[in-house]
Amino acid sequence: MPTRIGIVGGGASAVCLLDALSQRSEVPQSVTVFDPSAHLWRGRAYQPDAATLRVNAPPEDMTVRAGDPEHFTRWLKARAVVLGVHTDYVDTRSGISFPPRALYGDYLEQCARGALIRLAAQGSRIELVREAVVDLARENGSLAVYTVGRFPYAVDHAVLCVGTGEPADPHQLAGSPQFVADPYPVVRRLADIGDRHRVVVVGTGLTAVDVVLSLTEAGHTGEIVMASRRGVLPSVRQRPVGHALRYFTAAHFRAMAARGEPLALADAVALMRTELADAGSRIDVIADEITSGGSEDPVARLRRQLGSVDDPDPGLRILQRAVPDTGPDVWPLLAEDEKTRLLRDHYRTIMSLCCPMPPASAATLLERTDRGRLEIIRGVEQIAPALSGGFRVHSGDGVRDADVVVNAVSPPAHRIPRGASALIDSLTRRGLASPQPRGGVRVARATSGLLAGGGTDRRIHALGDLASGSLFFTFGVPSLVDRAVDITDAIHREAADGVVTSADSMQAV
Repeated sequence: MPTRIGIVGGGASAVCLLDALSQRSEVPQSVTVFDPSAHLWRGRAYQPDAATLRVNAPPEDMTVRAGDPEHFTRWLKARAVVLGVHTDYVDTRSGISFPPRALYGDYLEQCARGALIRLAAQGSRIELVREAVVDLARENGSLAVYTVGRFPYAVDHAVLCVGTGEPADPHQLAGSPQFVADPYPVVRRLADIGDRHRVVVVGTGLTAVDVVLSLTEAGHTGEIVMASRRGVLPSVRQRPVGHALRYFTAAHFRAMAARGEPLALADAVALMRTELADAGSRIDVIADEITSGGSEDPVARLRRQLGSVDDPDPGLRILQRAVPDTGPDVWPLLAEDEKTRLLRDHYRTIMSLCCPMPPASAATLLERTDRGRLEIIRGVEQIAPALSGGFRVHSGDGVRDADVVVNAVSPPAHRIPRGASALIDSLTRRGLASPQPRGGVRVARATSGLLAGGGTDRRIHALGDLASGSLFFTFGVPSLVDRAVDITDAIHREAADGVVTSADSMQAV
C-alpha cells in the first residue's frame, strides 16, 4: 500500500489503530507515530500506578484486536505462565476478571510493539517521533506534520489520536494549597494526604471512585465526601449473561444511513423495546434506572444495585452492550434537537449505567459509607478556599469543611486536550477542521474523517475523544477498535483509488 501514515498521539487509541493496520495483507509504506509522553502507548489511564486501580470492563471488552475478544485473556494467561504468577483478579460477586490498569498498560505496550514489528517485517518503515505536533498543513500534494521543533514530516494520511483532556476545574481552585488538580497517578498525587485529613472528592464518576478506593487502600481513616451536582455514581456491573443483539444492531442503522433515512428517538426506543422483549425484559426496567438517576438517594441506589448483581433480568446488560456497539450508528441519524435533549436530560445517567464499576469497588464504597467514613452529596454549589486554610463546600443541605480537595471531574466540554490545542487551532484556521459545538471536532460517521468546508477530508481522521461531539461513546476500547477498523478501511480504499492531490482529497458530504 503506497501510503505514508502519521499517527498523532501514542495512547490506547493509537495502539488499536496500529493493530488494525498490522492485520491487513497490505501494509503502509511508512508509519510515523508522534508522542512526547513519558509512558508511550499507555495514555493517561493506563500508566504505571497503584494495583488498587482496576479496569472496569471484562477482558473481552478490553482487547485491541478486532474480531478476537479473547486476545487480552490469552495475553494474561501467557503472562501468568511465563512469570509463574497465577493471580486471576476475579471479582467473586460477578465472576469477572478485573486486572490492574497498570497491567493493562503492559498489554498495550506489548500490542504496540508487536504491531510495529509485524508492519516492519512486511516492509513498512517505522519511525517514532518523541515530540508534540503543533501544526498540520497541505503542502505539495502531501500533508506536512510539524512538531514543536518546526521540522516537517511528509505523510499522506494523518490520524489524530490525542487522547482525553485533563479534568475540568469547575470551582477554579487551580493553584490553591491542598488542591489536587488531577489524581493520576494516585501513588504520587495522593501521597501527601494524611490518614485523618478530611477529603472532598469533586465528582462521583469512575475517577472519583478510584480516589476513594486508593485512599482506603492506603489506610485513610478520615472523612471522605464525594461531591457533585447530581450525585450519580457509576452503576454496579452485573454478572454477565449471553445475549447477541438481534434488532438494535449497527447493521440495521447503517442500512438506514445508506438509504438516507432519518431516525426519531421514539423509533429507536421502540426498537430497543423489541430487543428487550425478545430477551424477556421490559423497557420499563431501563427507563426507571435512567429517570431515577438524579433523584434516588445515591447510597440507596448503590445498595440496591450491589444487591442486583445476579438479577436474572438482562435489560441493563443489553443496554450496556447496545450503547457502545450501536450508539455510534444511532447518533448521526437523530435530529439535532433530540440529541440536545438527550444529552441535557439523560447523558450522565446513561453513561453511569453503561460504564459500571466492579461489584468489589461498590462494596468498598458501601462499607466505608456504613462506617460513617464516606458521604455522597449532591447539589454542590461552590467549593472555595477558606480564609483559615482548607476549603468550604457549599451545597443545598449546608456547608462542610475540608482539608484537601481532589479533582475527579470529567474533562471540559470542548474535549480538546491542552497538549493538542495548538494543533486543533491550526487545523481550524487552515479550514481543515471544524469545531463541534458539543465538543471536539466534526467527523464523518463512516470514516471518522474530519468534516470541514462542506466535505469529508479523506486524509485526516480523528480517533477517540476528539470525535465525541459527532459520535456517541468514543472512549471505550470496543469503540476505539471499531473506529480504528473504519479508519484503516478508509485509508486502504483511498490508497486503492490511487494518488490523490491535496485539491481533490475532500469528499462532499
